[in-house]
Amino acid sequence: MIRKVNLIIATGQNNLAMNRTMAQIARHFVKGAQITEGVLNRLDAGIRAFDPCLSCSTHAVGMMPLHVQLIGPDGGVRDEVWRN
Repeated sequence: MIRKVNLIIATGQNNLAMNRTMAQIARHFVKGAQITEGVLNRLDAGIRAFDPCLSCSTHAVGMMPLHVQLIGPDGGVRDEVWRN
C-alpha cells in the first residue's frame, strides 16, 4: 500500500521546452495560411522528443492525436486541423 508519493511527471517538467519547440517548428515550417501533414508530423516528433510517457511515445508516427490551430496576427483562426 502506498501511503505517500511524490511524482515528477515528465510532461509537466518539459512543458516549457515543448512549447518553445512547437513555436520554433511553426516559425520554421508553416508557410502561408495552411497546416500541412508535414508540419503535423514535425509537431508530433517535437512532442515525442520531450514526453516519454508510454501512451504518447508509443503511437506510430503520424498517429498521435493532435489539434492544431494556426492563429493569425489579428487573433483569428486561419487554419485548424484535428488528427485522431
